[in-house]
Amino acid sequence: MTLKLTVAIDRSIGRTIYRWHVHLYRLTRGFIGHQSPVGPMLILETLGRKSGLIRSVTLLYYEKGLRYYVVASNGGRPAHPEWLLNVRAHPEVSVQVGARRFVALARAVPSTEDPARWTELVNHYHGWGDYQRLTDRTISFVELVPTTRQP
Repeated sequence: MTLKLTVAIDRSIGRTIYRWHVHLYRLTRGFIGHQSPVGPMLILETLGRKSGLIRSVTLLYYEKGLRYYVVASNGGRPAHPEWLLNVRAHPEVSVQVGARRFVALARAVPSTEDPARWTELVNHYHGWGDYQRLTDRTISFVELVPTTRQP
């Protein structure tokens, strides 16, 4: 898919698709929704910094060792995604990867603070680099480190 088409879908019907994605992913324990045409997806659950409600989003991820990385690209929009702001306020999150659920500690890192990791992430999914070119803000990535706590 071209960047132009991806952005058009994201900005028009994306929010509806994302809600259904979370629902189907949970319902099927990842059988539907874990694998996507661009790579594996996870569900990130954050605590809303204003509402105090649990918020869920599916995100493309990169796994290295025992850590997971997600990128707060927000489709190249000027503002950070809400889930990133929630992570910064409440770094303990719940994650679902396929059928597996776990609690993780999330650490947001501006891409300029770890350019080697950013390059690794962009090599995994080139779209993240494209999104950076669409916005003036520095895109952050989030490192998710599983804990022994149960969700």
